[in-house]
Amino acid sequence: MTRVLHVLDHSLPLHSGYTFRTRAILKSQEAAGLEVRGVTGLRHAADGPPLETVDGLTFHRASGSVSGPAGLREWREIARFAESIEQVVREWRPDVLHAHSPALCGAAAMKVARRHGIPLVYEIRAFWEDAAVGNGTGREGSLKYWLTRALENRVIAGADAVFTICWGLKDDLVVRGFAPGKIGLSPNGVDLSLFGEPVPRDEVLARELGLGSGPVIGFIGSFYDYEGLGDLVAAMPLLQAEVPGSQLLLVGGGPMDDALRGQAQTSPAREAIRFTGRVPHDVVERYYSLIDVLAYPRKQSRLTDLVTPLKPLEAMAQRRLVAASDVGGHRELIEHGETGVLFAADDPAACAARLASLLRNPGGWEAMRDRARAHVAEHHDWARNVRRYQDVYHRLLAPMPNGAMPAAA
Repeated sequence: MTRVLHVLDHSLPLHSGYTFRTRAILKSQEAAGLEVRGVTGLRHAADGPPLETVDGLTFHRASGSVSGPAGLREWREIARFAESIEQVVREWRPDVLHAHSPALCGAAAMKVARRHGIPLVYEIRAFWEDAAVGNGTGREGSLKYWLTRALENRVIAGADAVFTICWGLKDDLVVRGFAPGKIGLSPNGVDLSLFGEPVPRDEVLARELGLGSGPVIGFIGSFYDYEGLGDLVAAMPLLQAEVPGSQLLLVGGGPMDDALRGQAQTSPAREAIRFTGRVPHDVVERYYSLIDVLAYPRKQSRLTDLVTPLKPLEAMAQRRLVAASDVGGHRELIEHGETGVLFAADDPAACAARLASLLRNPGGWEAMRDRARAHVAEHHDWARNVRRYQDVYHRLLAPMPNGAMPAAA
């Protein structure tokens, strides 16, 4: 049985799009007959034992801490993480190292892979220099920005095979000069076995939140600036003028929480805007049941143009209507008028107009939900997507004359 060690920034029991994608990959690979474990780096900010089982999955935890000025601190972090990976490799003896971005994970895994002659697969979920800009923790064009990109380029060049989660990321790597054949696609996906028929509207929760009978626009996730939720709040007065009784439900929290609440308080539509704060993952389905249209008004940026999000796919898998801004990451997932609707990014009026048009035409909702669910099942089901990895693993592990490694794709 092939053993695959996944090298990760963080994992369950923490909840994030990163950890949920990791869970789906590992569970699907186990179901396909692989033996898998994860090892997390120094940034896994959760208390727990050095060897931890979460949701039936096994994770090794790197220990220790590093300090020093920026740049030197990251090199020390890579070295310390490599020591932890090395220990797991010696004890568990994996056949493949599969590292996931950021590049710190890839660089640490590359050190160990070269030392032991183990194939290295590197998977890019986002360019972390662009993610830092989107999160407000970095600046495009800064020294840190270019150093982060240089480190990632080094890992990509040294890996035996590379995966990206979408075409936007792959195309960018090709422009940088990397061979297209070395880069596979493993798109964001969902475990369809987790999604049955949508649960009925939770009337008890609706009363607790003070929701009326009108249509509910909703967002469930983290409140980062690049998500564009301010545009959604700004669209509400315009939407109410077109569809009286419309409401907005914002579930989650994050860096923009206070700013959004302040904006909502000054809005003419403030009585129709509800904030729930963060909610436990095991009850989030109750909140989904209240929402007629899931809205994703991401701002136009390099990050949102190149990276496909997970949340719209989860909504489509649950047969929820989806409306999203027309950034590149959304266009890869949603076909306008077929599996959802798109509107101009950074434009509250365009957002309101598209939502109003959708809400005024409920006759087409059921067919749109059916098409969206079918699209996810055909293109984004992890039970199918996992085969993309296996094909690459098998190629990298194929015996070669004189013990040579097979060439990267």
